[in-house]
Parts: sequence; structure tokens; C-alpha cells
Amino acid sequence: MRTYDNPVIPGFHPDPSVCRVGDDYYLVCSSFEYFPGLPIFHSRDLVHWEQIGNVLDRPEQLPLPLPGATASRGLYAPTIRHHDGRFWVINTNVSDGGNYLVTAERPEGPWSDPVWLDLPGIDPDLAWEEDGTCWCAFTVPGIQLARIDPVKGEVLEGPFPTWSGTGLTWPEAPHLYRIGDWWYLLIAEGGTERGHSVSIARARSPRGPWEGAPANPVLSHGGTDRPVQSTGHGDLVTAPDGSWWMLLLGTRPRGFSPNFHVLGRETFLTPVAWDEDGWPVVTPVAEHHPAPGGAWHPLPAPPARDDFDAPVLAPHWISPYARPEGSWSLAENPGRLTLTATGPTLDRPGHTFVGRRQQHHDCRISARLDPGTGRGGLSVRLDEAHHYDLEAGAGEVLVIARIGPLRQVMARRPVPPGPLTLTLTVRTADLVPPSPELAGTDLLGPDTIACWLGDPDTPGAEPLAELDGRYLSTEVAAGFTGRVIGMYATEGSVAFDWFDYLPAS
Repeated sequence: MRTYDNPVIPGFHPDPSVCRVGDDYYLVCSSFEYFPGLPIFHSRDLVHWEQIGNVLDRPEQLPLPLPGATASRGLYAPTIRHHDGRFWVINTNVSDGGNYLVTAERPEGPWSDPVWLDLPGIDPDLAWEEDGTCWCAFTVPGIQLARIDPVKGEVLEGPFPTWSGTGLTWPEAPHLYRIGDWWYLLIAEGGTERGHSVSIARARSPRGPWEGAPANPVLSHGGTDRPVQSTGHGDLVTAPDGSWWMLLLGTRPRGFSPNFHVLGRETFLTPVAWDEDGWPVVTPVAEHHPAPGGAWHPLPAPPARDDFDAPVLAPHWISPYARPEGSWSLAENPGRLTLTATGPTLDRPGHTFVGRRQQHHDCRISARLDPGTGRGGLSVRLDEAHHYDLEAGAGEVLVIARIGPLRQVMARRPVPPGPLTLTLTVRTADLVPPSPELAGTDLLGPDTIACWLGDPDTPGAEPLAELDGRYLSTEVAAGFTGRVIGMYATEGSVAFDWFDYLPAS
């Protein structure tokens, strides 16, 4: 039997929403404070996904830097739908403006400038009746519903309260569907932590009255020892063969109690059946499942190395809050990514950083760079108060740990002028060993982050420091995002010849 591995989109890709057009599936995720915003993926089989762009990839589509944005603010919980020959994405910018719609003829874009809606709350959804009536469900808290004109952004009726779950905390993430003779309202509740769950109700009309499923919540891993936790914020989709599936978020915590998840909330896939009474039966999310039927469409693995030879950055590269034109260039030094400092520290917004999501628990990241007269390097980032930096400049290499209010230089080595290779390794085995200074704290964290001068597989490479990964976890830092690993400049300009991201074999 053919199987697939979960998560189907690993790393910080939360709040998935999916639609099918013919044999093609399209999926969007939250991006919070990062630009470009709202990554969009394509698949032919629900298992293999390729990022084809970002919905918000132009500064004119959203204020930049996001006004008032801090870590884990910005863009929350998009919904993607296809109607009347167009793609629609509705989303909330919690840092400025509220709820808005963008549209495109093709999923890879270009996407329109936002049409703003005079509706409060977060997590907006779109659903159409056969006569073209458009409904928007959203969270205020509690779930509300409004009839809207999605082209003009006008609210035509409402909003008014609708079904808000079973009484668990934080009912949110509504999705409204017409399936057969029923309207179904799928929501998340229980909070986005370990108690996260999915519940559903149905009615003959979008206006209600709503009847909750007898088995609610129809999905929850709370209180279990399953390796996938925090399962919720789901969206339903049907395959061409008539089978039903749910894309949803979950986490993979590791380490000693309370367990730590470092990759953020990821996108998982699980089968859905329907019982004889017309209610969905959602299979608990496992790391391995029988695969969907139909053709199998494996995708080529993305290249491990980016040599920065393309005229534009690949869509997986992201930056916190903004990416001003003067902060980066692929043309200034052809074949290199040149970063120019816009701020003197990674400890405050406004710095220059280009990174990618960490997607594997065990991986190795290397970069070849020439700091010149500048200063920069590699950073593992959760937010401004939680990051580990491997930095070159002024004839030395430093390892810097920023954990909450504490900032400490963990290692310092002199280096000659010119290009050098920096490497970070993230591993879940052979964790930070016990020591007199750290008695009793060994093997408690989820992973170890080791910093190297050079390539660890090459003679002459020098280990600089090993850092406990638990301090770059959501359980320590709080928030909604996961680790992003990338390149930065905090002084002058730094040229990066290449960047490698390799999952551990």
C-alpha cells in the first residue's frame, strides 16, 4: 500500500487553507510578521507540494514595515477559494487595516491590491451560494457571519452571531461549506496549544439554526501521547475520486516535559470519512498514512544550494517586517546576494535579514560569505529576543546567544580577511553533554545547535560552540511562529556567495 509522511509541508506553515480546481490543489498559510506574505503552494496529489509564490509580494499590497507589527503579529489565517473563474484569498492584517480580499486569475499571481472589508475580527472565510450570494464567517471572539459583496468589499447584511462551538476556549478559524443538502460550519476551538481541536455543525441554511456534531470535537489530540500535537485549524477538500481530506496544523514537540516544538506549527494531511448520519469522521493525525488515490506526482527536491545566480530571490526567502530595496541586491555583485545593514542589531526590528524556514529537526546550514568591512553572518531566529548568531566582522568570528533579556558572546575567534564558510548544525541526538555547571540539565531539550567555522566535513574546520535548542522554542519564546534560519548584515555590506540547507541523511 502506498503511504505518505506527515507533515506534508514541514516547518513554520500554520493555518493551512486549500481549494481544488480540476486536478490541481492550491494552499495558503499564515506568515505573521514576515515578508513576502502568505506563501502559496501547488499540488496534484495532496502530498507533494511546491511553493509557487507568495500572495503578498509587493510593498503596495500592504504597509511595510507592517505598522506596529511585532513578532507573531501581522498576517493571520488566510482562506483561499476559487469562484467564478478567479482565485480569492481573504485574510487579516492584525497590525494594520483588519480584513481584506485579494484576487488573481492565476494562483502564482499577480494578485490584486487589497480590497478592505468593514468587518472586525480575524480568520475570515468565504463561501458562495448557487445564486452568487457571498458569505464571510469570521472570529470576533466567537464566530459571526456577514453577507458581503466581495468585489466592492461592502457588507450587505450583518454581521450576526452564528454557531461558536461546544464551549471550549477560543472558537476560531471558521470554514463554511455547502455539501449535499447541508451547510457545514467547521471551526477550531480549545486554543492553539495542546488542547487545539476541530468541531463541526450543520444547518439547512447559512443563517442556521446550527446543530453540532454528536462526536464533537471531531479531531483532538489533547491528552494523548501521539507524536503530533496541537491538531486544529483544518480545511476540508474533496479529491477527484470522491474521497475527502483535511489539511490542518499540528506540532511535533520533542524533549523532556513540557516538550518543545521548534519548527512552529506545520501543515498535516489526514483522511476524512462520512458516517451514515452525514457527519465527518476525521482520522487521528499520524506520521504515516495510506496515500490518496489517483496519480502520484512527486516533485523534484529543491536544490540544497542557492548560488544566487537567478535574477530574483526564490519565493521561500523571507524577511521580518519588510525587505527594503536598498537592503539587498543580486545585481551589485553578480552571483552573490549582497546584504546591506539597515539596523545595527538583530535585537530590534529594522535589521537586514533574509532567511528560510527550518523544516527538519536534523539539518545543516552553511554559507560562504565575505564580510569585507561589514559585519554579518548566519542566525537561527524566533524573534528579536530569541536568536543564536554566528557572526563575522572586524577580523573575528563570534557566537552570540540572545535569550530574553540576556545577550552573551559564547565564543570568539580571530580570522584573516576575505571569504570564509560558516556552518550551523541542528541535531536531535547527542545533545548538550552534562557538565558541572549544568548538572541535571542534559538531554532535556529538543535539539542542539552547533556553530562551526568552516565545513565540519573538511579538515581544519573548528567547532566554536554548542547551544541548547530549547531556548529557541515556542514553549520558551511564546508566539505563533517557528525557527527561521538565514543571513544577515548589521554593519556595512556583506556578500554571500552561496547558502546550503541540507536535511540530515
